[in-house]
Amino acid sequence: MKLHDWLGLISLIISLSILWQFRQILLLIFTSVVIAIALNSLVRLLVRRFHLSRRKSILVTLVIVLLVSTLFVIFIIPPFVNQLQDLIKLIPIGLEQLILWVNRFIENPPSWFPDFDLETLPDLTEIYQQISSLAPQIFSNFFTFFSNTTGIILQLLLVLVLVLMFLSEPLAYRNLLLQLLPSSYRGRAKEIINKNETVLLAWLKGVSINSLFVALLCGFGLLILKIPFVFAHAILAGVFNFIPNIGPVLSAGFPIAVALLNSPGKAIAVLLLYIIVQSIESYWFSPLVMKKQVNLLPAATLVAQIFFATFLGFLGLILALPLAVVVKTWTEEALVNDILNKN
Repeated sequence: MKLHDWLGLISLIISLSILWQFRQILLLIFTSVVIAIALNSLVRLLVRRFHLSRRKSILVTLVIVLLVSTLFVIFIIPPFVNQLQDLIKLIPIGLEQLILWVNRFIENPPSWFPDFDLETLPDLTEIYQQISSLAPQIFSNFFTFFSNTTGIILQLLLVLVLVLMFLSEPLAYRNLLLQLLPSSYRGRAKEIINKNETVLLAWLKGVSINSLFVALLCGFGLLILKIPFVFAHAILAGVFNFIPNIGPVLSAGFPIAVALLNSPGKAIAVLLLYIIVQSIESYWFSPLVMKKQVNLLPAATLVAQIFFATFLGFLGLILALPLAVVVKTWTEEALVNDILNKN
């Protein structure tokens, strides 16, 4: 390598090291970009359909968002919070019922069960006591994290301000980003940025429809099974569906714990319900809705979640899929097509 190549490599390493120190801010900026892309699609629709000016379209979009948010807070949040509070109180009772059922099963296994020394299994009561002793510490750390209301409010304000700025002049900020690239590659980079915007918007639309489908299907199934707190369970199933692989597993834990208060059979029925819903969503509904979405292999999605969650924390886990989509698009276009496949 020549001297200027080494200098370029060193400069790249230094730049990445500096950016790493500001990774949380960069994640908030990325969150703002995703939200701005979603709102900008509505602004474009208003401009195209109703022939409004962009300034008026932005104002109407913000009014719609404010109205929907207000209705959500008034009609959705209170019953959800009330049901969730009751649900959290019942989870330990459901775990105790599970432990009693398992202990009875170990003491008197059915005749059809294979010959196996169940006494060698660890004592579930001791495991439950250990978990119970750790629970106060876990919840204490959880509420300590969320008690920093000042930091959370400042982050939300930063995202809000950035969204408004990006929404007001998207082309200006896009051109500013392009100025950081070599002039010979700016035209190509503009094409890749446009493709990223299309892909992110398609992902956001698709995952929103999928989450609504999962929430309705889970709510309907739980209503048939007569599981309490159907509304809270359905909301959790829809929200957690934004986190692939991990989200559905987390959302199923709450209704299963509540069903254990009735009988282990009903808990198994709830588990089967969630497996069926996720199978329908994954293998039929999601491919049908997300025809324009960038298809990521399941293993790639899981690896992306582990990677971004490990290095970027909880926010990295939430944004793992859109981050993976952006990385995949830039890798395919800039690295594979423009460098490796270049004749």
